[in-house]
Amino acid sequence: MFRSTFTRLPPKFNYAPLIPKVSHANTKYRLLSKDHVSVVKPGNGLPDILKVEPQALSLLTSAAFDDIEHLLRPSHLACLRRIFDDPEASDNDRFVALQFLKNACISAGRILPGCQDTGTAIIAGYRGEQVYVTGNDEEAISRGVFDIFQQRNLRFSQIVPVGMFDEKNTGTNLPAQIDLYATKGMEYTFFLSPRGVALPTRAFFFRRPSPCSTPNVCAYFYRKSSPCSGRQPAPLIMSPL
Repeated sequence: MFRSTFTRLPPKFNYAPLIPKVSHANTKYRLLSKDHVSVVKPGNGLPDILKVEPQALSLLTSAAFDDIEHLLRPSHLACLRRIFDDPEASDNDRFVALQFLKNACISAGRILPGCQDTGTAIIAGYRGEQVYVTGNDEEAISRGVFDIFQQRNLRFSQIVPVGMFDEKNTGTNLPAQIDLYATKGMEYTFFLSPRGVALPTRAFFFRRPSPCSTPNVCAYFYRKSSPCSGRQPAPLIMSPL
């Protein structure tokens, strides 16, 4: 008689961050200022400390959103130019690429943004353990968002309730979504993105058991739920899913 046995190998631990940090080794940076940041050497074998004043966070946030709303990276513009110069491109391809380039030229003047939907300010910060901020991080970042949306022609997208059925625009594009994470090292890295959706402050979450996750049931649920989103500038984006 032949008898075989199978031994289940124990799994190996392998840590992976929920949101991996993307490498920006090829990204070109520009220096905004050497003010408001300094390196403190405590001595006695202790590691150096990067001291950051709140003004640095406000300045960085304002400059970042100013560039995001008005500029496109040269590499992206070069791709549009290649479409326009491509001998195999259709007339429609060239027309669309040219309009994108014209729009980029207009928005680069920093009078009008690249898109009218300038979005909700979303900021993710990764603060190293050797970074010391002398003030409140979130307050300083919010100040930067406030300043740039007051200085430029950017749309205010934040709606807040003032009663059971009434609401109003904050007029500042605040509050911003700010998520700060603790990491290793002496570096404070930021990811900033304006989330441009027609109505950012309305969202719906519907819990349904797994048997409902079929094409027919989903289609029926979608048709029944869509009217609750009302009339929106971008109905396909705002559809409840």
